Amino acid sequence: MIWIWIAFIGFVLLMLALDLGVFHRRAHVVSIREAAIWSSVWIGLGLAFSVFVYFAYENKLLGLGTVPDPVDGLLNSGARATQKYLLGYVVEKSLSVDNIFVIAVIFDYFSVPRRYQHRVLFWGILGALVLRGLMIALGARLVAEFHWVLYLFAIFLILTALKMLFLESKPADPGRNMLVRLARRILPITDKLHGQRFVLRAGSEASRQGEVPGEAAEPDPVVDRARPGALLLTPLALALIVVETSDVIFAVDSIPAIFAITADPFLVFTSNVFAVLGLRSLYFALAGMVARFRYLKAALALVLLVVGVKMLLAGCLKLALGEHFNLYLLAVVLAILSAGITVSVLGERRDKESRGNR
Repeated sequence: MIWIWIAFIGFVLLMLALDLGVFHRRAHVVSIREAAIWSSVWIGLGLAFSVFVYFAYENKLLGLGTVPDPVDGLLNSGARATQKYLLGYVVEKSLSVDNIFVIAVIFDYFSVPRRYQHRVLFWGILGALVLRGLMIALGARLVAEFHWVLYLFAIFLILTALKMLFLESKPADPGRNMLVRLARRILPITDKLHGQRFVLRAGSEASRQGEVPGEAAEPDPVVDRARPGALLLTPLALALIVVETSDVIFAVDSIPAIFAITADPFLVFTSNVFAVLGLRSLYFALAGMVARFRYLKAALALVLLVVGVKMLLAGCLKLALGEHFNLYLLAVVLAILSAGITVSVLGERRDKESRGNR
């Protein structure tokens, strides 16, 4: 089975190399049109992968689907695996949208120019994939050996959903991030951006270049005081640290949600990867509009609530709805998200009309 993992990770690395090394080689402002195209590409790849999932599990390719899923105790056939993958993908994708609010706050706090935001998100999400992989491996092992962990996940999801519904939460202050404060104690931080660099060596040619290629850097007291050869972090590195840690925090909510659907490591990991890979382009496509979806957070909370209840009542639901109950759950999740977006759009339109009538 290891070969299927190697092939998938190789495919992901190839797509990321094409993304940064070819299509986004030079720093530039990502337009809404470009972001929409890339969002469509990543979503299309995520959905197309479900076809591979079906045939791979139906034909037991390289051992896939030969071990009972710890969540329901059933072998994953092609249809069953596809349902779980799609449901996991939709849940993870919808929960990742909430991260867009936080990313916007981070970029605003560190004054990251729009032309460098894609680079920060690229490396942030690459690191997030590694960290999520470790969390998924640990979670899969726990679920396989201690089935009762699923009930802890379920209670955690339900409590998180209730908190999102009834308690007002504000984005954390990026400057109070523990890793950022630690970095500021250990290494000097430049006052100015030096192009798209995360790390700078004092006295080097790069330290004398400004934010715009070919121009000299503005006076930077931190760089001037540093001894030649010393390493310095730039504000871009601090933004990357906070983006990385914020994704880990969100993963604490989202990864238990996928384990409510399946504990098959391959399905959990691939649905997570495709959901996260499209987050960069989704950010640029929705960053200016996401605040208008005022009821989306409530819809996401309801999704977590439904998934948590499903985890608690999986046995009863399977008896009542049959083996395709994951398909029904997918329909419910899509309906909740669609309702949240529709009500938000209608509310925004009503507000515009009321302002126009004044």
